Amino acid sequence: MNPIGLISMQFARPFTAEHFPLFDRMKRLGFDFVELLVPEPGELDLGAARRAIADAGLTVALAARVNLQRNLSSAEPSAHRAGIDYLKYAVDAAAGLGAAIVGGPLYGNPLVFAGRPPAPVEEAERLARFERCLAGLREAGDHAAAAGVTLAVEPLNRFETDVVSTTRQAIGLVDAVAHPAVGIMLDTFHMAMEEASIAEAIREAGARTVHFQANENHRGFLGTGSIDWVAVCRALVEVGYAGPISLEPFRRNDDRFGVPFAQWRPPHENEDDRLAASVAFLRSHLTLARHRR
Repeated sequence: MNPIGLISMQFARPFTAEHFPLFDRMKRLGFDFVELLVPEPGELDLGAARRAIADAGLTVALAARVNLQRNLSSAEPSAHRAGIDYLKYAVDAAAGLGAAIVGGPLYGNPLVFAGRPPAPVEEAERLARFERCLAGLREAGDHAAAAGVTLAVEPLNRFETDVVSTTRQAIGLVDAVAHPAVGIMLDTFHMAMEEASIAEAIREAGARTVHFQANENHRGFLGTGSIDWVAVCRALVEVGYAGPISLEPFRRNDDRFGVPFAQWRPPHENEDDRLAASVAFLRSHLTLARHRR
């Protein structure tokens, strides 16, 4: 059965030692692992966090945080180098925490969250970005392999990056990298915007997928949006995906005029009932997908 996890941002950002008691709460709600943002230097004592996670009976996966200053895609040599060094740092953090996966938009080039719009690029620059990503992921992949960690490249929607937004783009990059420590992470929130068929995209990615994020189209709780979870779970079962699945339902119910949905906000009420229901919802769909005949 796929382990199911919860993003730490569901409760707090940044997630620090004062939040360690939440690990027990996650376990009680039915989660198997916590998805932590890669901690910035000094943000977490890795050994203490690892013990707290294990004591709660959880495991851990990491989500990378890229920016324009650490950016594999960048034509600026220092930013490109910093992007590689950041991925190595993330791998080291994963090893310290006991995590086997570091996922996210590892190629860099953030858009809305970096305060910049997408813009067309010349063909030569498009190809150069590809080559820079290849070189960076191969070097970081070697570091990851030595640490027993897998890097998971996540396509983001067109408003969050202008490099890898679709499953096919991720496949093209990962296949060219051709490194055993570099795979794909798929997120249904982004796929709902960019894929003609989420299920078909899952099938196309196939065994390249090493991490999966199950999120509604509006980032609400599972079953409250428009994602076809029957089709999604059947596709995961068909490709034999047995890896981790994390939930990131951190969009809050707030329809007041002018509230920026793209920005994280802390919870304003206890959502444990909906979190537990989301885990049960996903487990039931996966179980029934395995026994549909």
